Parts: sequence; C-alpha cells; structure tokens
Amino acid sequence: MTWSFRHSGLSNYTARFTKVDARLDWKPEKPEASALSVEIDPLSVRTDYPWPELVDFDAKIGGDADFLAGKPIVFVSRRIIVTGADTGIVEGLLTFRGETRPVTLDIVFNGSVADHPMTSAAKLGFSARGTIRRSEWGLDFAIPELGDDVNLVIETEMVPADYVFH
Repeated sequence: MTWSFRHSGLSNYTARFTKVDARLDWKPEKPEASALSVEIDPLSVRTDYPWPELVDFDAKIGGDADFLAGKPIVFVSRRIIVTGADTGIVEGLLTFRGETRPVTLDIVFNGSVADHPMTSAAKLGFSARGTIRRSEWGLDFAIPELGDDVNLVIETEMVPADYVFH
C-alpha cells in the first residue's frame, strides 16, 4: 500500500507500508457478498527519506503522536458494489490514529489463476485507489504547504490464508 500527498506544491511525497495483513473472504459467484479486512503496521512505513544518517524519518513518521502514532491502521469493508465486469467500489471504515471514518475505494479486479506458475497457489489480483483527508484524522499541521488529500494506491495479489510462502 502506498500513500502520497502534495509536498510544498512541488512534488508528491510518497510513503509505503511493508507490513500489511489483508484478509479477503471471496465469494466468486457473488463478489458483493465478499468481505475484506486489512491491518497495517504504521511502524513499517518506508519514505526513502534522503538523509537517513541525519534522522530516522520512518521511525518518526510511524511512531510519533504527531504522525501515525504507532497504532495499527485498520480497514474493514462494509459494502462491496460491483460496477462492471472487472470494477467495483468497496465502502468501509478506516481506523487511523484511533479514529474511525468511512472511506471508499475504487477497485479493479485484475484477474485470477487457480494454479500460479511460480507459486502453485491460487491468486486473485486487485488494484484500488482512494483519497482521504489527513485533517479528518487530526493531522492538519502544515496545510496547505503539505497537502491535505492523501492518495491511497493499492496493488495486491491475494493468496489463500493457508498458503505458506517459501
């Protein structure tokens, strides 16, 4: 999962999370009956800060009360709407910094395989996009220099819960 926002009106500052636990209860005959839950470890944030020898910016962003505060970021779907042959909307609740708010994600179903040639596992591929306002979670410092809109970009391949990675 990647988050990005405008930085000083000059660029998009991007952060990604490396520890994500996503669970999908997939109903292929009726995708709208599926359910999704995701938990992200904010301490797994990676920003590619250009001067790591000066400051551990990832630790600051992940654990500081002024930023992500070290609490898990959790998304739980409430409703899935199929909008096309391979598109949909997932409406859910995002808990971030201990506060919960509704969030909508636009989803593209990229396909599936029953027996992936490299892993021999079944896989489903999805792309998702959404936007949240960081000010809604109390992160209103430095607006407008730092943009309020945070773009969520998700690229994932889901495997069965019992799959063992090698």
